[in-house]
Amino acid sequence: MKARVTVTLKNGVLDPQGKAIVGALGSLGFDGVGSVRQGKVFDVELDTSDKASAETKLKAMCEKLLANTVIEDYSVELI
Repeated sequence: MKARVTVTLKNGVLDPQGKAIVGALGSLGFDGVGSVRQGKVFDVELDTSDKASAETKLKAMCEKLLANTVIEDYSVELI
């Protein structure tokens, strides 16, 4: 079973990399970009066909390693 985990900064957490991207886009001629928030995407393949088990394992992976839940949110999508 394949899954996609998307990790993003929580609202209110400063995103210096996003600000740098906004500046770089402006210098490349892409005007009108108000803000950018950066994140991470993980494509994970699990050796199971049980959706409930896969979701449980993926949540544990996010809580323990893939996301810093103090400052990041995550979402899991089975694909």
